[in-house]
Amino acid sequence: MKVFISADMEGTAGVTDWDQVRPDKPDYARFRRLMTEEVNATVLGALEAGAKEIVVNDSHGTMRNLLIEELHPQAQLISGSPKPFGMMQGVDNSFDVVFYTGYHASAGTQNGILDHSYSSLAVRQIKLGNLVVGEAGLNAALAGHYKVPVALVTGDATAVAQVKKLIPHIETVTVKEPIGRLAARSYQPVEARRRIKEARRARSGGSRMRSLLYCLVRSPSRSI
Repeated sequence: MKVFISADMEGTAGVTDWDQVRPDKPDYARFRRLMTEEVNATVLGALEAGAKEIVVNDSHGTMRNLLIEELHPQAQLISGSPKPFGMMQGVDNSFDVVFYTGYHASAGTQNGILDHSYSSLAVRQIKLGNLVVGEAGLNAALAGHYKVPVALVTGDATAVAQVKKLIPHIETVTVKEPIGRLAARSYQPVEARRRIKEARRARSGGSRMRSLLYCLVRSPSRSI
């Protein structure tokens, strides 16, 4: 099994404020480490389920957040920007499954921690036909182009519910419950990582997800 991981940061356990995810702020160093550890939990779960190759694409901000020296040694890292495929750089039809880690809700979502779609300043809404999507939906469409199912998403409760509405059989791991946009009740990081690592159903392959992915293109009247 070959696994592609798109790793964002806002959906990491404990993150509630922009100051925690911006490189020029004091809290950033601590939270980029927590982001890296959640990715490692995902890698461990995939390896235990039989993954033989894992590629992680750093998908937050400048895309230079994950600490490569602390990343699991059996994972490969794609980092830096700009990249032609952005959050999905590196995905192609050689992969068996895609995982999202640390994802957030799309712009304008009520009770979504740090909700936005790519840029809070420049993007209000994204549509594929009549289907309203955020980063997760647009990235799933690209994965669907290569016939690779998205089988796992981790993040806050609002974000994972939004993705599950779009891809009904996806495995989800909630690491925090939003209290508005800038506050949350979060699992302690060790517990959040345990839950991510043990999301085994998504690690089993995900072939049942393939047809669901095409809803992004074939059912343009759906909305989330």
